[in-house]
Amino acid sequence: MRIYAVADIHGRKERIEMIRRNILNIKPDVLVIAGDIITFFGAGSVFDKLNDMSVPVLAIRGNTDPSGMERLMEKYQNISSLHLKEITMNGVSFAGASGTVPLPFRSRICLFEQQLIDKLEPLAEKASVLVIHPPPYGTLDEVGGKFHAGCKRLHDLVLRCQPEVLICGHIHEMPGTAFIRETTVVNCSIGRSGAGALIELGKGQKTNVNFL
Repeated sequence: MRIYAVADIHGRKERIEMIRRNILNIKPDVLVIAGDIITFFGAGSVFDKLNDMSVPVLAIRGNTDPSGMERLMEKYQNISSLHLKEITMNGVSFAGASGTVPLPFRSRICLFEQQLIDKLEPLAEKASVLVIHPPPYGTLDEVGGKFHAGCKRLHDLVLRCQPEVLICGHIHEMPGTAFIRETTVVNCSIGRSGAGALIELGKGQKTNVNFL
């Protein structure tokens, strides 16, 4: 399974075109977008372009995406929201949760975060790939090299459920990979100069991540 993972598009046309070119070059099985698809406005035109991608698109909202985007995604044949859903493709199970509330020195997935975590946990236990906008606290979440701004309850969820891969973004200056025990964490933000990550999953094989 070849997953092309990106986050923090922020509605920029040149980033969408870059994603399209990369899909043609690397030929993934699916495009996963870990939030901040737009910047508050212009969702329709962005989703029109994403719907025309040559592979299925799985997505969640980030902190710059309005809550109505889940309903908008339902109108597109090639785009699926992962918010509190499990979707299986090529034998790989994906699940996710939308939203991020930035706070001083850390982030939360939503205002009523524990209730959302309670709903997500049964899905996360079965998921090979978990998709959330903020990184878990202490992992690929440093802002300005000075403090951690990730989500503490997400970190605890990953420790309990140990999905094979956690895909996130949000912290633009920290694209890369790290581990929380057996879970590979991939911050695939393209918010500065990145182009996302190609994640290769194989049954009984080590997860391979290459940044483009």
